[in-house]
Amino acid sequence: MSHPMHPLEQQLSHGWRLHQQRQLAEAEHIYRHVLSQVPHSPNAWCYLGIALHDQRQYAAATQAYRQALQYQPQFPVALNNLGNSLRYLGAVEEADRCFQQAIELKPDYVNAYKNRGTLHVWSGNLQLGHDYYQQALRLNPHDAELHRNLGVIYLLQGRFDEGWREYRWRWQVGDLQRPSVDAPVWDGSDPRGKTLLLAAEQGLGDTLHFVRLAAWLTARGARVIVYCQAPLVGLLQQAPGLGMIYPNSLPVPQPVDFHCSLLDVADRLGLRADNLPPQVPYLAAAPQLLSYWAAALPARTERLRVGIAWQGNPDHQADAFRSIPLAEFETLAEVEGVEWLSLQQGFGSEQVVKWRGARPLTALEANVDQSSGAFMDTAAIVQQLDLVITSDTAIAHLAGALGVPTWIALNYVPDWRWMLDRDDSPWYPTVRLFRQSRMGDWGGVFAQIKSALQERSDA
Repeated sequence: MSHPMHPLEQQLSHGWRLHQQRQLAEAEHIYRHVLSQVPHSPNAWCYLGIALHDQRQYAAATQAYRQALQYQPQFPVALNNLGNSLRYLGAVEEADRCFQQAIELKPDYVNAYKNRGTLHVWSGNLQLGHDYYQQALRLNPHDAELHRNLGVIYLLQGRFDEGWREYRWRWQVGDLQRPSVDAPVWDGSDPRGKTLLLAAEQGLGDTLHFVRLAAWLTARGARVIVYCQAPLVGLLQQAPGLGMIYPNSLPVPQPVDFHCSLLDVADRLGLRADNLPPQVPYLAAAPQLLSYWAAALPARTERLRVGIAWQGNPDHQADAFRSIPLAEFETLAEVEGVEWLSLQQGFGSEQVVKWRGARPLTALEANVDQSSGAFMDTAAIVQQLDLVITSDTAIAHLAGALGVPTWIALNYVPDWRWMLDRDDSPWYPTVRLFRQSRMGDWGGVFAQIKSALQERSDA
């Protein structure tokens, strides 16, 4: 016989349903209401911590979890969650202790092993992270997220064969969607004479990075339809050989013989660092916009013309590590013989008014990319520059795909495509990489960039 649920439990249950529907503020309000009635409820404190964490209020989340643990010290879920919020705050050792305690209390706690692995991957200890992922896999051999995470480690290490194999599991994690199309996924067979729908899979930068493979397949006799984010249609239509460009905001153009995500094409072709298609540049600005911006930008001088970008998509889970405060760039403005142009739009552009560099930073007009489409004006502007210096954002991929000299400032454990221990990129011949030597140390990165810029300016 089932017991009726206590009214406070009913409220928590209702809050959790809202929480799972991403109504986070509403869920938080309910959890706080329950705590106003039962301030010593460890469950309510734990729920509140999850809501705060999911709103990126990591410090507040840790306080909520600590309250839960004060009232119930043997609480594996709260310990695991506390470790997870501490991970985002960079408190590596304390987070590790939390995961250890959670595992001691619940030895089959897959999520605690998984989060512990990610903690150590993020902080640069890839081997230890790999080992914790493997321990979690022994408990749950078919956990798709674990396999995907291992794939990312292998790709980062340049172990592409193993990396692609494990990274394929991402389709079973549940956060990616294939297009609705009545055709099989392309298996890598001869594409000659076939119609292939190549779908964008992740962010704009990923599409700019891998869309080159559409030209590779077109050259091998395929009829290619690139099914991409609507804002990119205008830019990609300027590129030769990519095939038909179609916005994924509209239904799939039928019929097609196969479909495949752009990243999966790289997998199917068995791409590695040493066999990438040598086709850079593969994007180009629209001729009329090139002409417009050649006239609209300040007249050319003897000085180097350098464009900078610093902020990526704040919704990306690694944004706190990848994006850079504009203030870090100010030291570069001490180099003589350089004029500075901001390429930043949207998030982060509000920092321009706080620029304190020794030389002025010219901001773009507010209407850039508004009329023609994403990156249309920016591509034309970038092609007028001598150099782009950027964090790991879509601008990095745009400039690399345009074949413009580009320096990328990378966090300690970067996105897998930049790999490890190299200052070049096999994906983009004109890109140079500057890496953090320890977590959070942008000062060291910009000292390297400043030195390289001084050499470039003096040349």
